[in-house]
Amino acid sequence: MTWSELDWAALDRLREGFLSGAAAAGPYWRSRSDLASYDFTYGERIGWKWGAVLRELTLRGWTPPEGVVLDWGCGSGVAGRRVLGAFGPERFSGLSVWDHSTLAREFAADAARAAYPGFNVDAYRDGEPFGLLVLSHVLNELDADAQAAVADLIARATAVIWIEPGTSDVSRTLVEWRERLRAQFNLVAPCTHAAVCGMLGAGNERHWCHHFASPPAGIYADSNWVRFGQRAGIDLRSLPYSFLVLDRRPPPALPADGARIIGRPEHFKPYARFLNCDVTGVHEVTLPKRADLALYKQLERTKGPLLYRWRRNGATADGGEPLFG
Repeated sequence: MTWSELDWAALDRLREGFLSGAAAAGPYWRSRSDLASYDFTYGERIGWKWGAVLRELTLRGWTPPEGVVLDWGCGSGVAGRRVLGAFGPERFSGLSVWDHSTLAREFAADAARAAYPGFNVDAYRDGEPFGLLVLSHVLNELDADAQAAVADLIARATAVIWIEPGTSDVSRTLVEWRERLRAQFNLVAPCTHAAVCGMLGAGNERHWCHHFASPPAGIYADSNWVRFGQRAGIDLRSLPYSFLVLDRRPPPALPADGARIIGRPEHFKPYARFLNCDVTGVHEVTLPKRADLALYKQLERTKGPLLYRWRRNGATADGGEPLFG
């Protein structure tokens, strides 16, 4: 697929289906061209979100379980391919893909085989064992039966990586899944703790757990991506996502006072302000510029996960340091 080969009409139709909710009504792929055009554009943007999450997991020292990776609701299969790329196909014994669309299953399997020749890739069959369950941008399309199917798969998984759009509704639904599952799994990410989600605390009704990935350098200067963003109504600079990583195995330990910034910090002339999540809950915290100028600037520039240890006096941070350098 190249920019000159894109099926713009198909992309417009798919975009409308995603925005209107019609995509939840059933399979929406009509041809391999649909999938190839999607994979090259929307799928690539989703891949950038996966890149951000997988880099964070690597920084945390987390590794996936061995065995088969199951990419459920695979679409064009970008999530499964990104996982193989991040950890190496040699880590796994195979990749299984499933989608309610036969076209999607075939496309995702073929794309993975092309990317990793000789690696074991197949369509998932009910009851087959797997270690890592991969879920990507599926919540808006789950009816009651599909939710039950996902719950059954999670119950059989050793670990789960689940990434969704960073909208308030989807994020809060993902928090509900977190609360349902935290007694059965260790919480790896995005959390720095295993307590009840602070978003459920009083006063946080207007907030939601979301984060931002950075697109590759040069995207803003690429006329093809600029044209795509304009036609799709997408801000190329903004890649919000929500995610949840679960593992039955003990995860790498974080400091007990580790914290995460939700969303993006706001910068004002005398201070930075951010929504902070730690074991005590979700609270607004202010970092005065004069307290730690280097950290004040670093909060504005960083492209990595916003994970920190703070030196705090109530709602004011006197300083701090990132958990991962």
